[in-house]
Amino acid sequence: MERELYGREAIFGNDGLAARLTGLTPYGSARVAYEHRDDPPVAVLTGGRGMGKTAALKQLRHLYREITPVALVDCEAVAPPADPGPGWTPVTGALPELATQLTAKVRAARPVQFPRLSLGLVAVASISWTREDETRAQRDLQSLGPVLATVDTRGDAATGWVTKVLTKLAASAFDSVVPLAGMVAEATIETVLEETFSRFQRRSADWYGSYPHAGGNGRIGLRQLAVDFERGGDLRRRAEDHLVLALVADLVRAYGGLARGARRGRPVLLLDNAHTLLGRQLVEPVLRQRASGVRDQIALFASSRARDHEGLSHAVRRRLPEVAHGSHWVRGSEVTSGILAVELTALSPAHVQAAFDRHDPVGRTPAGLARGVHRLTGGRPLGVALLAQAAGEALVPGASQPGSLVPGALLGRTVELREGRAPVRVADELLAQLLPGQQLDVLSVLAASHSEDSARLLATARLRGRSLDGDVALQVRDMLRAQDWPVGPEYFVADPLLRALLLHRLRFQDDDHPYYAVWRAVHETLRTAYAPGGRCPSVPHRLHQELVLGRTRDCVTHLRERFTDGDVTAWLGSLRFIASAPYPRPPGHAGPDPRRAVALGREAAGSLPDGETGLAGLGERAVELQLQLRRLLHAVWLLSDPLAVPDEEVIDKMAHELRQLSGRHPTGNSVLWDAATHWPRDIRAWRPLSMPPGSSDTGGPGTGGSGQRRGNGGSDA
Repeated sequence: MERELYGREAIFGNDGLAARLTGLTPYGSARVAYEHRDDPPVAVLTGGRGMGKTAALKQLRHLYREITPVALVDCEAVAPPADPGPGWTPVTGALPELATQLTAKVRAARPVQFPRLSLGLVAVASISWTREDETRAQRDLQSLGPVLATVDTRGDAATGWVTKVLTKLAASAFDSVVPLAGMVAEATIETVLEETFSRFQRRSADWYGSYPHAGGNGRIGLRQLAVDFERGGDLRRRAEDHLVLALVADLVRAYGGLARGARRGRPVLLLDNAHTLLGRQLVEPVLRQRASGVRDQIALFASSRARDHEGLSHAVRRRLPEVAHGSHWVRGSEVTSGILAVELTALSPAHVQAAFDRHDPVGRTPAGLARGVHRLTGGRPLGVALLAQAAGEALVPGASQPGSLVPGALLGRTVELREGRAPVRVADELLAQLLPGQQLDVLSVLAASHSEDSARLLATARLRGRSLDGDVALQVRDMLRAQDWPVGPEYFVADPLLRALLLHRLRFQDDDHPYYAVWRAVHETLRTAYAPGGRCPSVPHRLHQELVLGRTRDCVTHLRERFTDGDVTAWLGSLRFIASAPYPRPPGHAGPDPRRAVALGREAAGSLPDGETGLAGLGERAVELQLQLRRLLHAVWLLSDPLAVPDEEVIDKMAHELRQLSGRHPTGNSVLWDAATHWPRDIRAWRPLSMPPGSSDTGGPGTGGSGQRRGNGGSDA
């Protein structure tokens, strides 16, 4: 059973996209009117990693596999066998897999046969056979056994072919003009047709009469197909395209002619990661054939990680909710207009809550945790699924206490994904799926940076031996963009979930509690670079790094000294940016967040020396302002942390402090009063703090400037 999906009703509803393209409801297999009866589009689900594309395709396979022929192939996972022959390419590797899956038994219908595809694959496989190497031919035919079995169910049908093929070849007159590959293919096809195909199936060879230079003769077409395949380049691509269309032709035959009325709905082809070269090789021949007016009545669903892939250049684009009851797709003049590109949308807070309720039916998890996970993940289904499972499995003492279980604490927990597999840590599993095969130690370091310049600086200083003048940062930037991850401008790794996971790894990768040498070294490097005389001096960025390192004195002092400056909007922007620093949470901490006591003014009297608070040498009014800003900084730091859950008492305290400051400021009282009104609304609506307060503009670092941001990265450290 595949994992339960949320927010995908537009695909799986009884009148959803899948039902309208297949003609069958996913649940109950009732008939549904086709939305595009004569000319269905190729439906391509788009979205970045973790958005649920693969899960949706697997769910389609699960729901339809007993009621109509269905096949699923991951175009990134088609790998050559241990000893591939010259006839193996990713295309000739994927087609037998698709055909084999499509022959599975379904209700009230005979298995689909693939005589055309079988002939083409055998012709291509035979290009390197010689009488001196019968073993090669035996291996190649055995690898094609499953697809050949769709034509002849005798398990040993292919065992006698090789000798007959090579004997026939040896008896043939040698003609230096005819390519050897063509001669072998011709001998092979003659043998296969005689030994395996029935009288009715032998007509399948005629289909290849449409191949270039075949002149209507199917056997000549098969010979030419093998020759083109062996020659490579564009000719091989032409041969592979024809093999794809052979599979389509076999499916069309199964749903037409004498079989008309014997099958319900349409067969379903599912191609995961179709943005790859193999995916395009499997999809584009179908698109071209449909554009030319040849119809096939196949429900083809694919996925693409790249929303703006060139293969989607003329696709009709819709967001997922827009196709719930109709896609309104119309074919244009371009070939790729035959694609309906459906952008998978993030899960809503209600969907996230439903996922939490499934794993926690008795409601042990704290109120607000599901919304906190939604803020952290942005509704990315993979993150929601793992964090919801971790929350459901968590056994946290006093889970009903505020702050006892927060999104950041879930990253370090372990979950059991499948029976028989060792439990995995949530953060590690998420990184493995969101950034497969990448150098996570490099990415973790660069995730601490803000701009591309600071990423190159870190690469040069902290990744010696891997980077020449910071070029590894540019390589990582290009990799992130290629995988549809946002980069900059406020953070080098701009996706809040990805950044939080990488910073979590940076904090704990060296298992160096309580010193965290790697974490400290990276952030000290940035602090030095942002200091006066550093490579990229910036007061807000330096103070941001001070806060990352747990040092609050200079941050509060700076805010106090700049408080009476004329531009109070810029002052609020600095406060917000400095307080967006990831918080160094101790590992395994399950009690209230230490920032909460500071924000509420409940620090134990005399618990910190004046050197930590910055009170030494200040007058009475300055001391009062310093303490007030200390409380405000900690409140904003806690409330804007995506790894924490907002606390109502702290929200009210933040609003109170801002109103008090409004009365103290000589010119900016209106802006501060607006912040006291709008910032609590932003927090309660799980939005980033608006700049200027009340606007839809989330601002840039240290200013009241522009720039959209879904949230801040952080670390459960």
